[in-house]
Amino acid sequence: ISYCVCLPQVVLEARHEPGYCAFYEECGKNPTVAGSLLPPIIPCLNYSRARALEGKHYQQLKKVCPMLDRGEGSTTACCSIKQLKSLEMSLMLSKAVLMRCPSCADNFAHLHCINTCSPDQTTTINVTRTINITTLGIVKEAVVGYQAYLSTSFADKSFESCKNVRIPATGGYAIATMCGRYGSALCTAQRWYDFQGDSSNGLAPLDIDFRLIPEGVTEGIPDGIVPYAGRALGCNEMTPTGAEVCSCQDCQASCPVVPSPPPPAEPFTIGGVDGYLVLCVIFLCVLILAFLERLIEPWEVTCTDKNSLATQEFLGSGFRAWGTLVASHPLKVLLASAVVTAAFATGLMHIELTTDPVQLWSAPNSRARIEKDFHDKHFDPFFRTNQMILTAPGRPGHFYDSLLFGKQNFSGIIAKDLILELLKLQKKIQFWSNDLNRMASLKDVCFAPLNPSNPSLTDCAVNSLPQYFQNSVANLNAKVNMTELGVTKEVDWRDHFIYCVNSPLSFKDITDLQLSCMADYGAPVFPFLAVGGYESYTTAEALILTFSLNNYPRDNVKFKVALEWEQRFLDIVQEYQKSPGNPFTFAYMAERSLEDEINRTTVEDIPIFMISYAVIFVYIAVALGEYTSFSRILVDSKFLVGLGGILVVGCSVLASMGFYAWIGIPSSLIILQVVPFLVLAVGADNIFIFVLEYQRDARRPGEKREERIGRVLGNVAPSMLLCSLSESVCFFLGALSTMPAVKSFALYAALAVLMDFVLQMTAFVALLSLDARRQDGNRCELACCVTVKTTAPTKPNEGFLLPAMRKYYAPVLLHPVTRIVVFIFMFISSIYLMFYVTVGLDQELAMPQGSYMLEYFKYLYAYFEVGVPTYFVTTKGFNFTSIAGMNATCSSVGCDPFSLTQKIQYATEYPDLSYMAIPANSWVDDFIDWLNPGSKCCRLYSIGPNKGKFCPASLGAYDKAVITDESGEIIGEEYWILFITFEPNTQTIKLRKSKVTCVSVLLATRFMAYHTALTTSKEFTAALKIARELAHNITLSMRSIPGTSQDFEVFPYTVTYVFYEQYLTIVSEGLFNISLCLLPTFVVCCLLLGMDLRSGALNLLTIIMITVDTVGVMTLWGIDYNAVALINLVTAVGISVEFVSHMTRSFAMSIQPTHVERAKEATATMGSAVFAGVAMTNLPGIVVLAFAKAQLIQIFFFRLNLVITLLGMAHGLIFLPVLLSYFGPGVNKAVLLRLQQAKAQELELSSHAKNIYDNIGYEDQENSPNPDTTPHHPVRTPHH
Repeated sequence: ISYCVCLPQVVLEARHEPGYCAFYEECGKNPTVAGSLLPPIIPCLNYSRARALEGKHYQQLKKVCPMLDRGEGSTTACCSIKQLKSLEMSLMLSKAVLMRCPSCADNFAHLHCINTCSPDQTTTINVTRTINITTLGIVKEAVVGYQAYLSTSFADKSFESCKNVRIPATGGYAIATMCGRYGSALCTAQRWYDFQGDSSNGLAPLDIDFRLIPEGVTEGIPDGIVPYAGRALGCNEMTPTGAEVCSCQDCQASCPVVPSPPPPAEPFTIGGVDGYLVLCVIFLCVLILAFLERLIEPWEVTCTDKNSLATQEFLGSGFRAWGTLVASHPLKVLLASAVVTAAFATGLMHIELTTDPVQLWSAPNSRARIEKDFHDKHFDPFFRTNQMILTAPGRPGHFYDSLLFGKQNFSGIIAKDLILELLKLQKKIQFWSNDLNRMASLKDVCFAPLNPSNPSLTDCAVNSLPQYFQNSVANLNAKVNMTELGVTKEVDWRDHFIYCVNSPLSFKDITDLQLSCMADYGAPVFPFLAVGGYESYTTAEALILTFSLNNYPRDNVKFKVALEWEQRFLDIVQEYQKSPGNPFTFAYMAERSLEDEINRTTVEDIPIFMISYAVIFVYIAVALGEYTSFSRILVDSKFLVGLGGILVVGCSVLASMGFYAWIGIPSSLIILQVVPFLVLAVGADNIFIFVLEYQRDARRPGEKREERIGRVLGNVAPSMLLCSLSESVCFFLGALSTMPAVKSFALYAALAVLMDFVLQMTAFVALLSLDARRQDGNRCELACCVTVKTTAPTKPNEGFLLPAMRKYYAPVLLHPVTRIVVFIFMFISSIYLMFYVTVGLDQELAMPQGSYMLEYFKYLYAYFEVGVPTYFVTTKGFNFTSIAGMNATCSSVGCDPFSLTQKIQYATEYPDLSYMAIPANSWVDDFIDWLNPGSKCCRLYSIGPNKGKFCPASLGAYDKAVITDESGEIIGEEYWILFITFEPNTQTIKLRKSKVTCVSVLLATRFMAYHTALTTSKEFTAALKIARELAHNITLSMRSIPGTSQDFEVFPYTVTYVFYEQYLTIVSEGLFNISLCLLPTFVVCCLLLGMDLRSGALNLLTIIMITVDTVGVMTLWGIDYNAVALINLVTAVGISVEFVSHMTRSFAMSIQPTHVERAKEATATMGSAVFAGVAMTNLPGIVVLAFAKAQLIQIFFFRLNLVITLLGMAHGLIFLPVLLSYFGPGVNKAVLLRLQQAKAQELELSSHAKNIYDNIGYEDQENSPNPDTTPHHPVRTPHH
């Protein structure tokens, strides 16, 4: 066939009569149209009567244009059978995106059938341009342009039926791909038809000028023309062929009435005032009134008194004997202690440090972990994200007058030179891999959804703006002159970009550049993944570059390669950031960045912790000394004792870690940071109490040094046991927590505290015995061979603190004028504030100051318009192959209005409440479209060697696939397999996304939606909660489908859920853990004080107050409540025991006559030791932590531990003495009676001894003849 083409000519005259055609039959291809998706076949100009149709011709018209069917023998039309087939092929591509709404597709076909085949063709169209085409020597006049007249009623109703039809794969509207530069937001009926009539759109074979004429208007209409005013279907109407109404997702009029979700719960109020505040004020008044009354007189000797005395005597005598034994054999005890500690510590060779955040903060049996494991098993783990967000602040933008899209404002970042620079940057990364023994690049580790088995570089999922140009410099530089509506202009990359961000699924733009919008790896690049910070895409403030890598298991060799690639990525980006020619200001991250930065911070802050421990050690060594005179400083100092105390703490921590390493319980960095600090606080207190008691005690006549040490230990060890046992049991019970990090911390802390007490009762007693031996010999501490002549004073040394507290502090504190109201007010205030503490941990707080990740988070929150993708995953047990099953999950025509995807769609209509931004794409809808014979996607060979096998849509020979059998079941699993494995093309453009999120042999499926941009921990947690509620609602409705297993489930999954799930239950979890920790403080106190319930209750009350006040101050100081804070609150209970229990026991054992005197004695004697041993030990070390780089350490270790220490000190040394002076137990009558009996016996013995002495002296004098010269020979005579 040869063509002779002449220039187009304008048709000057045309006749418009009913029953006549303007053109008929095909003349050939339109030579003025190039690069069309379909051959641009144009009709021949032919003014003639409409033809009567019969046979195959009639059947073809009935199939393609049923609205023109008037019955065989009565139907006439203006199109040949060839034209009908071409029209069918053209409509097929458009229906691929419109067939979700049959009435829309019907209206679309209706118009083009009227234009092409109407028997009254000349009354609705006016041919405006023709061209001469010579074929086989025959010259034919072909139509290349005409006007089509439509009534606005038909045009508007057709447009209304189509404007809401969605493409679930993108979350956008189908109309956006059919309205050119205007997209869906600015599309109107006129603009929609203008795009359809534009031969440059890749589908229209000729130019059609659609004229929309309002009813009754005749001006400007050629004679004989009657604008077509046929009946267009509403989207909520069935088609004449029986197709169902459009789904709710595509047609608002089809939607059932769905009630709006309830607004957030109103705050709790009483009489319009904050309810918590009112209740707290009432509670405050009740407590104040309680302190207006004084207690009753002391009890008589009771069973409790006797039990208390028996307990104290038993513990005192036991520890006294033990202390004497240890002090007598110090070297043996030290050796035995060292051997036992070493045996435990050797387990450190097998220690495992858990650094994976998932394993640290999410329990293996938690719902989020189970769901994550299920998802990863069936769909592979969530890919690893490596990302850059680039801006160009200060760079001027420009206006671009586009031929197709009009005047457009381009921001400074959307510039070709910057896009080329970005393209150059993203191609840099390759390196030598020792694991692969060759050069490695992105293709070795990338996520390649369409070719995962053997990917090339162009198969890798890289999302960026250059992907709209397939990462091709040539495509980006392409320019071409284009004529539109008589205007010729140059079109370039900007026109292509504008088109693609509005139609990312297009294989070909509407410009003469004829470039695809699809990425080089075969999937669309949605604009919210390519640009950020926009109101319109051309004014975006940031470019986004994202590399997606496969998330290999950690034992896979390619996991190391992925880590190497990410490290190389970071190195190149950091080097590029420093280069002088860099035009960008940007932030960046790799998947490994979070873990790297946390580990780096930990290593960098180790010196801070070492300095903290050193400061504590110096304080202990100095504070333990007696310093009676300058010449005895080296004798009375306790440097080696302080060092020994520190070593005891260190050995207890090593023994604990070694033991758990032996039995396979992993450790973590938080254990290395917190447990030594905790044990040091607990251990230092016991050391101070023991050493200060020894220094204040006077050796009794005839008492050996070892016996004195044993006696002192017998006095203080029960108090030390009370605290250590309470804390250890507290932490062991805390190990019942479901959070792995909290559980492991509690186990390590419990054993470390227990080991610390054991080593204090052995090694430290032995060290003190050796030091006492040295001090008694007046030998210097660091030079044992050097002795000092100055002798030690005979009076016990009380130091500075004890006299000061006895003389000044205790009397002032317990003066009748002093009130406790301030502490009650603080307690009630803290209860109120506790209800408003923020729950969560914003991820930027895990980063050190100055980390590049902080800048990344800032950019992320500022420029990202859409949040993380979330999958709604279905488990096995649901019959997707039944019609009912498909209807319960799809969202297209005929689907249940409350189907899975439709419910997600409803949720996206309330993004502020649901945190859902983009509806779920539905592979079920795509499968239905794929099966539809009209799509020509699912076809089988009808002849030849491949008969019965799958036939690609690009080939001609086919049979329609049989969709269902009589029972409504899909025939054969092969259709599912074919759908999963087919390769999309222009016929199946809409289905390409389904290829990415395919199913796994129907054991599990997933539907991908997008969250809104989430920035805070609170929002992430709320999004998880709402998504789970939505999934549960979907699960219940799908279980009602016949044949569905009752264990079938739909659950939401995204990569962040596993971290934020803990915040759904952390309040109840924290209350449970802290309550478990508080329980032993009461029980142990009662038991060790001989069932003294009142002391136990006051002890418990004070610890509760410290904990509550700590949470209240957290609210004021901006410390969020999370797992790290929970660990510190559990620690706070342990430290509070040190501040409180020693004081409570000291008061209970005092025999002063009044409550006030006993409180004074306890405050002076034990309060001074607690102040020196706990408060002043902790504070210097805590202050040093303020200089740490890690924000976690600054907030949750410096701030929180400072609060805990100050509140513990205030409650233990101010509140508790006052509380005991009011409500403390009475004097233990059994102790008092025992002391009175002992005193009476002592007086009797003293009197008896005096009488003996007097008698002996008298007899000596009587028997001596000369007292001055005769020696005395006393004779012991019995005294009667």
